[in-house]
Amino acid sequence: MAKRGRRNTFKNGAFVPPVDKGSAKKEAPAPPRDKRPSGGRKVRITLSDGSTRPFDWGTPANVALAAAEPVSDYPVVAARFRNKVTSLTRPLDKNGTLEAIHLDSTDGGMIYRRSLSFVLIRAVAELFPGLRIYINHSINKGYYAELYQKQGVLGDVVALSEKDVQAIARRMRAIVAADEPIVREEYGVEKAIEIFRKAGHLDKAEVLKYAPPGTVSVYRLGGEINHFYGQLAPTTGSLKVFELVLEHPGFVLRFPEPSRPYEIPAHQPYGKMRDVLREYEQWMRVLSWRTVAQLNALIDSNRVREYVLIAEALHEKRLAGIADTIKNHPRKPRIILLSGPSSSGKTTTVKRLAIQLRVLGYRPVVIGLDDFFVNREDTPKDEHGEFDFESLHAINIPRLQECIRQLLRGDQVVVPKFNFQEGRSVEGEKHQLGEKEILILEGIHALNDDLLPTIPDGLKFKIYASPLTHLNIDDHNRISSSDARLIRRMVRDFNYRGYDAVDTIKRWPSVRRGEQKNIFPYQENADVIFNSALPYELSALKPYALPVLNRVKQTAPEYAEAARLIKFLGYFRSLKSEYVPRHSLLREFIGGSCFTY
Repeated sequence: MAKRGRRNTFKNGAFVPPVDKGSAKKEAPAPPRDKRPSGGRKVRITLSDGSTRPFDWGTPANVALAAAEPVSDYPVVAARFRNKVTSLTRPLDKNGTLEAIHLDSTDGGMIYRRSLSFVLIRAVAELFPGLRIYINHSINKGYYAELYQKQGVLGDVVALSEKDVQAIARRMRAIVAADEPIVREEYGVEKAIEIFRKAGHLDKAEVLKYAPPGTVSVYRLGGEINHFYGQLAPTTGSLKVFELVLEHPGFVLRFPEPSRPYEIPAHQPYGKMRDVLREYEQWMRVLSWRTVAQLNALIDSNRVREYVLIAEALHEKRLAGIADTIKNHPRKPRIILLSGPSSSGKTTTVKRLAIQLRVLGYRPVVIGLDDFFVNREDTPKDEHGEFDFESLHAINIPRLQECIRQLLRGDQVVVPKFNFQEGRSVEGEKHQLGEKEILILEGIHALNDDLLPTIPDGLKFKIYASPLTHLNIDDHNRISSSDARLIRRMVRDFNYRGYDAVDTIKRWPSVRRGEQKNIFPYQENADVIFNSALPYELSALKPYALPVLNRVKQTAPEYAEAARLIKFLGYFRSLKSEYVPRHSLLREFIGGSCFTY
């Protein structure tokens, strides 16, 4: 356990570093800037306008940013110093680059959501002092949250009324209107655990037992304290845009997207997604697997094997249920269409579903939409002039439709195979659908009605697969499904595609934009939704992901994201790969699968 730390302090605007009395090497605190002798220590900072300027050692980042930051319509909520996201009060104690993080950026959006969550937590603490809030999954462009009794484990939800939800919203708006400061302090791990225990935040105290050596950020907003694994806004005044929507028994905190930080996104139907999230939430609650601390305790006590097997059995049971639904469906579908975002484990899901269908007497024929790509030179381009491989029109739709029609007629068809190295379509295998054959078509556009508009709906059965994470770091720090998929993809890219973490992180924003456009709008078209998340997966991925992330140099623009993910994975105990069954979906990413890819 790390030694107890001291808080960073400022005096007259200058940073005064802590003195570690237990260290053999001691550095005297820097004097306040107004008392610094002429010719005092300087740092050279390269600003966003390209200029490099000297500043007094210890100058806060926001002071330096004011010297050259261009005018923006959006507030500055944090800084990026030496390619790492940091607070605006961070003292500049080294030479390096410095730029502002505005509200309309990706990092700004994450800061907005975390900060707004803190405002919500405080409002609930003030209005319902006998209850605790649990911020759960992401849904409908927001976070679903529930209230529980403060004492004991998370059990029965306290159902809220519309009046309750609106009271919380009013209190949040009052806190925002007051533009209250969100104060950040740094403590050693032991001291932070003590602080959270005294405050009654036992969930945070437990997870911090597993934190890596170093300091822990403790945030204060009025009388409320908290810990988040990322920066928060300096004050509440920029958090004006949000809404609370009753979603019995809890509610959804909805917030803007970074591209439009002053607008609440339009409501989208999410009934099927809500139902599957509730199903898995109930399962996690029954088994008392809610936080990373509980998972870490299982790993430390060597009881994790049963946990892994139960999680894998749930996957198998769910896939068997989907196969039964297909067989017993009154429409008698001939085509199974499976879609999902990047790194959802679609390939393994198809293989395992095919086995379940074989148990029922089917002979599945699996075809990937990627094999119907147009030749590279015919691929559409995006607004940046780059090939847009995620566009629906990157697929040779007329050829696909004709191929499907022929298969449904019982004809023997030569299905194309796309050669990714040459960037062109070549001749593939011959297929024919008999009475017992059923076609599985897998790809990101599989749920788009424009893909096979001439094929009757009665012949199609649609499946949406995505890892909808339910494990939280603690009551208030949820694990983003996007982060889980990014880590999956990073491990797979490094193991099988020759890409390092810089490549994966650089491509991720484009991947996410493609998902928002081509995948997520169609998820409710699915007949069933398969949650491909495994509650233990980040512990199993950690030994593979950390070495890849640690290769990212601090000079790389992607370093900030790599540093965030390293810190995030620091909450997890590592799980040896020997615990992961060979048929597990995770083997698609870490290797050693019993399936051939």
